[in-house]
Amino acid sequence: MVGDSRGSQHPGTPLGDAANLGLVRPPFVYLGSIALGLAVHYAWPARFVPTSVSAPVGAMLMLLAVGLFVAAVRTFRRAGTSVPGNRPTTAIVRTGPYRFSRNPIYLAFSLFQLGLAIWANSLGLLITLIPAVALMALVVIPREERYLEVRFPTEYSAYRAAVRRWL
Repeated sequence: MVGDSRGSQHPGTPLGDAANLGLVRPPFVYLGSIALGLAVHYAWPARFVPTSVSAPVGAMLMLLAVGLFVAAVRTFRRAGTSVPGNRPTTAIVRTGPYRFSRNPIYLAFSLFQLGLAIWANSLGLLITLIPAVALMALVVIPREERYLEVRFPTEYSAYRAAVRRWL
C-alpha cells in the first residue's frame, strides 16, 4: 500500500473527494442484475449446464467469490481506507487480492453471480451478468480510475501498470 490523504485532495476537480458519487453503485448493479436474471429465469427457465455439475460448480464459485470479497474488504480495512466508493480513498492498496486484481470486489460480485447462475442452472442469470459487467467496465471502473489518477498520480499509475483490472 502506498499513498495517504495528506495533501492528496484536489478541491475544485470535477471528480470531487470520492471515487463514486454517481447513481451507479456497484452493489446495486449486481443486485439489480440478479433480480432481473431471476425474473428472466422464472419467465424463461432455460438451462445451460448439465444438472449433475450445476450445484457443485456453482457452489464452489460462490464460495470462492465470498472468500475473495472478505479478503478484499479486510485488506482495505487493514490499510485504513474505506470500502464504499462514495467515501474518500486514503491509500492505494497493493496487498492481498489487490496484488493480482485492481478490482477484486467487483470480480467477487461477478463470480458470485456466475456461480449463482450455474448453481440455479439459469441462462437468464448468466445473460443478465453481461450488462452488469459491461456497466462496471465501461462506466464505474473508468470513473474510479480517473479519481485515483488525480488523487494519487504517481502511485496509481505505477499500480495500474503492474496489476490488471480484473485478472
